[in-house]
Amino acid sequence: MTSTSSLAGKRVLVTGGNSGIGAAIVRRLAAQGAKVAVNYRSDKAAADALVGELNSAGCTAAAFQADLTAAGRAHELVDAVVAELGGLDLLVSNAGVEHFGALETITEADFDRIFLTNVAGQLFVTQAAVAAMTDGGRIVLSASVSVRLSVYHHTLYAASKAAIPAMVRNLAPELADRNIAINAISPGATATRMAMSYGANYTHPALADVPFDALLRSMSALGRFAQPDDIAAVVAFLLSPEAAHITGTTIEADGGWS
Repeated sequence: MTSTSSLAGKRVLVTGGNSGIGAAIVRRLAAQGAKVAVNYRSDKAAADALVGELNSAGCTAAAFQADLTAAGRAHELVDAVVAELGGLDLLVSNAGVEHFGALETITEADFDRIFLTNVAGQLFVTQAAVAAMTDGGRIVLSASVSVRLSVYHHTLYAASKAAIPAMVRNLAPELADRNIAINAISPGATATRMAMSYGANYTHPALADVPFDALLRSMSALGRFAQPDDIAAVVAFLLSPEAAHITGTTIEADGGWS
């Protein structure tokens, strides 16, 4: 790991940090000197393996299990992180769930699962983190390129992610009293296991003969998928001192889709 010191000693919680984009963010922040709390919902083995990798490389990391669909769990998680790391300076809310489905197939259970994770989970972990965070802290939430695109059968997911830019815009002046900056990142198609697994089942009646990966590449001005490290680099920038004057905004790291 190439180490820099731009986040040296900063204590950061990354939700959904055990795989995909979250794991790339964890590795990036640890390499920049941060002490990282890796939150996971169910895959303990992946979280423990990542933490072991980082600690073996001389970084400081610890794993914390929590399902963030309830406000109480978010506060319990933050309390545990503060007790372990001695405080909290930064939050990256990365945990999220995907959904593809036609309007007539959407159930109340689908709605609850998507909105409790993608909206309530992000709101309540932000609430808990702000209560424990040092003044001058930084927060990055997770939106999606779907907020600005029309994607077939993606209505429920896009609606949940559309709440995030509104959330950061409205929280920015509220948190400014303590010099806490809050922003969001809006990734496009990223080469993660979750994205590829949903993509394998993606269908559109007018595009049935177009391979999923070719379809997505054609929608990107750069002609490629993002790699998790591409997204992690933008998150690290938003947490850095160089981004101190950026708040209330959503950065579209989508390869030019939107």
